[in-house]
Amino acid sequence: MENFYSDNPHLKFHLTHPLMEKIVKLKESDYTDKEKYDFAPLDFEDAIDNYDKVMEIIGEISGEIIGPNAESVDKEGPELVNNEVVYARGTRQNYDALVKAGLVGFTLPRQYDGLNLPIVPYVMSGEIVSRADAGFANIWGLQDCAETIHEFASEEIKAEFLPRFHKGATAAMDLTEPDAGSDLQAVQLKATYDNHKHRWLLDGVKRFITNGDADISLVLARSEEGTTDARGLSLFVYDRSDKAVTVRRIENKLGIKGSPTCELVFRNAPAKLIGDTKMGLIKYVMSLMNSARLGVGSQSVGIAEAAYREAHKYAMEREQFGKAIIQYPAVYEMLTNMRVKIDAMRSLLYETARYVDIYKSYNFASRERKLESDERQEAKAYQKLADMFTPLLKLYSSEGCNQIAYDAIQIFGGTGYMKDFPIERIYRDARITTIYEGTSQLQVVAAIRGVGNGAYLSFMHDRAQLPVRPELEYLKHALEKMTEQFAKTVEKVNEFNDNEYLDFHARRLVEMAGNVLIGYLLLYDANRSEVYTKSADIFIRKGRAENIAAVSFINNCHPKDVNDFKI
Repeated sequence: MENFYSDNPHLKFHLTHPLMEKIVKLKESDYTDKEKYDFAPLDFEDAIDNYDKVMEIIGEISGEIIGPNAESVDKEGPELVNNEVVYARGTRQNYDALVKAGLVGFTLPRQYDGLNLPIVPYVMSGEIVSRADAGFANIWGLQDCAETIHEFASEEIKAEFLPRFHKGATAAMDLTEPDAGSDLQAVQLKATYDNHKHRWLLDGVKRFITNGDADISLVLARSEEGTTDARGLSLFVYDRSDKAVTVRRIENKLGIKGSPTCELVFRNAPAKLIGDTKMGLIKYVMSLMNSARLGVGSQSVGIAEAAYREAHKYAMEREQFGKAIIQYPAVYEMLTNMRVKIDAMRSLLYETARYVDIYKSYNFASRERKLESDERQEAKAYQKLADMFTPLLKLYSSEGCNQIAYDAIQIFGGTGYMKDFPIERIYRDARITTIYEGTSQLQVVAAIRGVGNGAYLSFMHDRAQLPVRPELEYLKHALEKMTEQFAKTVEKVNEFNDNEYLDFHARRLVEMAGNVLIGYLLLYDANRSEVYTKSADIFIRKGRAENIAAVSFINNCHPKDVNDFKI
């Protein structure tokens, strides 16, 4: 039996990271739930054992059901019948298996029939499911909506909606519109309060909505008449059972075909307000989007893992000129670079997830008790780290995923271009990761703040203080040199005091920072396990070469040269 968790030891490595003890203790409120729930963990070891078992179940369902269904789902796709989205047969089987296993909404507190699992194993489940079928991972990953309801909604709304997830309710986040894609401030779907019936009504159109005909939808709408910016937007929850939304069509997409992408028309659709008015985009959707970007990170790693495994298997079996193609330098170098990039993506993914886990756990704890001064400071520090790492994760993992899928096709050659092997589907599925939840260009815009305010540089200096095994000192020294080079390059760009010039070099600076930051993450993975020494060594060497090339370009550039690139 295939199990996409147990066949990948890298997952357990990250599940047992030293920070997990802090995460579990915070999540379990010092294990107080054991008095109220028989299945609550008794201590840290018991909790990790529970997480491990949950991942085993998800790994088995992914390997035995979701993965084998992926090709048929890709061909069949969802369809629109009597204004209802009907999933492909395989999609229904996938979801039913996870519902029966009690794994929908498993991050929710036990009072809502959840398992109270932290973000790290949830993100891990996203990676595992994405390896099996990236399209189905979108449906699975929209449990983020449940987390948003739990974090921001009233007790009344939480009691009404959250227990439904355990029973199998699906979710959607209805944000984008025909004229409001990346620029969500332009959202125009109207929310009007009915004073007679004491409820909100939604009217307008939403476009490109993943799983748009879901049971429970979070909807961004303009509640403040006469406004044109983010301050006029609020967040609402809509119940599909009210049947006040028409599914105009299901989009015909390049990839992730099992995931229905819908255009929706709201006509006097009753909805309930999440939190406060005017905070829809500024607070609630920004939190939801960051969770979604973490989800795309996990999806990207899962797709990359699937692509690598397909390419490695083919290279082992395919013979040309009397020997397996994996024996040729051009092929084994490509495969090794793929493996190194996946190790780097995964290290960045789970580091980010751990930061999110800690600061969110502190936020929930603050509702039950007053945090100590050091706890408040720690919560702020981890939130800053999460905010700093999330756009870098989305950028690096999605771009890496696409490169790995591209290289996998190249190893297959002409065969990979045909539908005879899964790699063709995997390649198509990969493409969306650099686009939705904010394009790569938008992630650069977000990440450049970490360059400008010195946050990335501060992290590099902090990591340089941590000890490593003697045999790894040469890698640490290399990273210290790269840090110095990065700092000087930032200074050189900033000395012109030209915002357009900074924006022109933003991607180069962010990628330089990423090479150093991820290099440090891999170094300390190698410090924990020799398994990662090779990946750390190769990644840092390649990163150093890439940074030298970026520095060379910047050093030979002047603000006036920007005009040469204008069309």
